[in-house]
This record gives sequence, structure tokens and C-alpha cells, in this order.
Amino acid sequence: MRSAAEPEQATPRRALGFWMCLALVVGNMIGSGVYLLPTSLAPYGWNALFGWVFTVGGALCLAYVFSRLARDLPRVGGAYGFVEAGFGRFPAFIVGLTYWFSVWIANAAIATAAVSYLSIFAPGLADVPGLPAALAVALIWTVTLVNVAGARAAGEFQLITMVLKLLPLFAVIAIAALLAGGVGTAHVAPFRASDISPSAITATAALTLWAMLGFESASVPQGKVDNPAVTIPRATMAGTLLVGLIYILTCSAITLLLPMEKVAASNAPFADFIELYWGRGPALFIALFAAVSAIGALNGWVLIQGELPLAMARAGNLPRWFAVTGRNDTPVRGLLASTGLVTILILMNYTRTMADLFTFMALLSTAATLVLYLACAGASLRMTLNGRMTFSVPFLIVAGLGLLYAIWTFYGAGLETSRWIIVLLLLGAPLYWLLPKSPPADEAAG
Repeated sequence: MRSAAEPEQATPRRALGFWMCLALVVGNMIGSGVYLLPTSLAPYGWNALFGWVFTVGGALCLAYVFSRLARDLPRVGGAYGFVEAGFGRFPAFIVGLTYWFSVWIANAAIATAAVSYLSIFAPGLADVPGLPAALAVALIWTVTLVNVAGARAAGEFQLITMVLKLLPLFAVIAIAALLAGGVGTAHVAPFRASDISPSAITATAALTLWAMLGFESASVPQGKVDNPAVTIPRATMAGTLLVGLIYILTCSAITLLLPMEKVAASNAPFADFIELYWGRGPALFIALFAAVSAIGALNGWVLIQGELPLAMARAGNLPRWFAVTGRNDTPVRGLLASTGLVTILILMNYTRTMADLFTFMALLSTAATLVLYLACAGASLRMTLNGRMTFSVPFLIVAGLGLLYAIWTFYGAGLETSRWIIVLLLLGAPLYWLLPKSPPADEAAG
């Protein structure tokens, strides 16, 4: 085992190259949410398309913020370190702890969603009390063991699942392209300018945020990335743009090319779309690919849930216990502790239906992640103005837009989200003073 006091040079730092970082970003963003979003967006019609444009645009602004932070601060420990560099240890602890909560809560939601998709092949599964929860726990522990093998093993697994999860999305795009080219007939929802409203666009933007979470993923395991000042910005921007375009094309196709009543009542809108144009057989594969998509996202987020407490411990804001790593600098203790918390959360809520459990945890995770986005955008503005980052007027504009987007999304998410945010932030304040802390890694090494 390696302790935080050992020199940084003795640690392997080249486990994740560009393609693995890209797979981490794309894999974490394309998880479980996109396969259900058309149902939620259907009542909004064309407003959903405008909502997607605003969401993808805001995500790109924030992704650029993370890219610049990674380029100018390549050795601060990733997303957590960005906040500490901008605002100091106490705010960084509050934001880091809240984000850590969001990650393992999201993993509970994603594991539940994966089991939900697989239940299509075993319809009686959901009727057995406690069985879905037990399967979700078994799934997340399996993925955790993959990550315990090291960041490279997790990265390779992410590459495989990324390719598989893109197939059904590309199938929808192919069908839409054929229909646009005159092959077959489709009912296209009519565009009426009178139906477009700012409030509806705001509501759709809040709904689509869950699907866009994760563009910051490559910056979290910063110490495992090869040439992070170059690799992280490229993977972050490329991954966010790719996923944003895929989402706009696929979700808009389903929302606008299926009758609104059918989409709004669907439990599997992607499968229904495929079935309508290609038949029942291909549609059954959508459930399997959705499960693969969720498992791939789960793998990436499990990696993050181990790296974040490691970074916080090395910065001196969590007990030294989290700073001890295994072979290949793997944060075994952080991985096991986080998955233990996920297990408790799932088992505490085992009486909920799978849909209710997923919705509850997705909402909580989204609210907590917004805190990180706000903090990093604010930190980048502050450090640019005080000379700690390269000064650039265009960057200030983009970072300001990203900050405004995050605030706007808070508003769109509603009062319940704000209440959860307050609870998480209040929980973090006393923990900062009560938890034992290790000295920062650089001080310990000295």
C-alpha cells in the first residue's frame, strides 16, 4: 500500500490516455437517463428541441471552464483542487463532499436503472420483494471490483461499453436520416410558434440536465491522466460536443416523429421508436443496450467515487485513511467505502419501486452536482481576474455564461432541488471541523 507521504514521482501517472478519457466522459454522460427522457419531454413538443440547445450550449460553456482549469492547473488534483485553488480549503471541502455525495447517490440510481432495464427479460423480477435491490447491490460491487484492479482496467472496460451503448443511439439517427431522405413515411409534429414559451424551454432544460452530467469526469482523476494539461481539455470538449449532438438528434427524433400520446405513455420510448420503423425483434435489443449503457456509466462513476476522496485526503481535507492506495495507485479504500455507502442507500430504500428509487436519487444527484459547476465557474472567474490563470476576455465571457447557465438550471429544477442542496451544504459544515484530517501530500512528503 502507498501512503500520502510518499513522493509523487514514485506513482504511475499514465494510466489514462486521450481515448480512455474520452470514453470516461462519453460513458459517464450517456448512462441511463437519455433512454427515458423522450417520455418526459414529449408534452413540450418543439420546446424540447430549444431546451436541448440551451442545455448543450450551457454544458459546453462549463466544459470549456473545466478544460481551461485543467490546462492552467494541471497538478492541483482535479475538480476538487480547482475549487480549493479558487476559494480555499473550507469551501473546497463543502463542494467536494457534496459532489462526492452526488456521485455515489448517482451510482445507486444508475445501478437501479440497469436492473430495471434487464427486468424486461425477466418480468417477474420486479415483483419479488427486495430482489431488485439485491441485484443492484451485486451489480455495483461487481463493477467496483473491476475498478479495484486499477484505472487502466476501468478505462478499458469503459471503452468497450462506450462502443456498445452508442449503437442504439446511432440506430435512431439512421432511421431519422432515412425518413428525412424520403424512405418511408412518418408523422412529424407540426411546428407552431405560438406553442414556444420561455417557461416550457426552462422546464425542458432542467429535465435534460441529468443526461448531460459527467462532462467534468476526465478532470477528476487528474493524477491518473497522461499529459493532463492537453489530454483533459481535448477529451472534455470533444466528449461534451459529441454527446450533445447525439442527444439532440436522437431525443428530438423520437419526440417529434412519434405521436405525442404514444411517447408520453411509453416506458421504453427508444424501443417503441425502433419497433415502429424496424420491427419487434430489433426493439428488444434496445433494453439490453440500455442496460449496457447504464453499466458503462456505472463503471465510470465508480472510478470517480474512488478518486475524489483520494484527492481530498491528499489535500488534507479527509482522514489519511483515504490517502492510502493499492497497486497502480488505486484508491481501494475510497472505492470500497463509497460502494458501502451506495449499498446502504439502496437497501434503505428497497421498498420503493425501481422507478421511484431512480427518480429520487437522480434528483438528489443532479442538485448536488450543480454545486460543483457553480463553484468551478466562479473559481475560474476569480483566478482569471487575480492573475492565477491566463487572462482572456473570451474566456471570461464563456465562464460567465456557464455560471449564468448553472444558476438558471437551479431555477428550472425547482424548490425541491434547492431544499436538498441546503441540506447537503449544512451537513458538510460541521463535518469539516469534526473529521480528522491528514496534512497535504506535499507537506507530508517534505
